[in-house]
Formats: sequence, structure tokens, C-alpha cells
Amino acid sequence: MPADEAPAAGNLDDDDHPACTTGRAADALGTTPAGEAGLITPLRSGGGHRRYSRRQSRVAARARELVGQGTPVETACRIVSLEDQLDDALRPTRYMRRKLDWRGMII
Repeated sequence: MPADEAPAAGNLDDDDHPACTTGRAADALGTTPAGEAGLITPLRSGGGHRRYSRRQSRVAARARELVGQGTPVETACRIVSLEDQLDDALRPTRYMRRKLDWRGMII
């Protein structure tokens, strides 16, 4: 996931808002801050502190799950990256299906 300058005012309901510190992310994932193998790149706060979004935390947790099942780290990172790309590609379709279903247009 690309690193960008963290927005000055973010929305905490936004899965991509960098609200989680490195230490908090490591605690939640049961790993050390340095143990992420380059899968995700932290965003930076105005003061230069690394921050992770909920989406990034889910990506890291999924990779950790795969590694815990015996998948090599490099392979787990590739799988998670492809899953994330697929989710991004399917998002507009899911949105339109919900919108059409809400209007009663899906049988």
C-alpha cells in the first residue's frame, strides 16, 4: 500500500485513515513493529510518526494468518497483495449491486 502524507484532519470512520501507531498495530497483530516484511508502508503524521490505517492492519493480520499456516512470508505477502487488489476491483460492482438491490431492481 502506498505511503502518502497523512491528512491534517482525517475521518476515523475511514478505513484508510492513518490512526493507529506502530506500537498499537504491533500489539494488535501480535508482532514487533519491525516485523512487517515490507507488505505495508506506514503513513506519516505531521510530526513524522508512523501511522497505520485499519485497512493496513487487516492486510498485515491476513499475512500473519497465512504465515502462521505455513505459507512462506514472500508468498503470503503476494497472496495478500492480490487479495487486496481484487477487493479494490470488486468494490464498484458490490456498490452497484447494493444500490440496485435497494431499489428493488435485482431479482
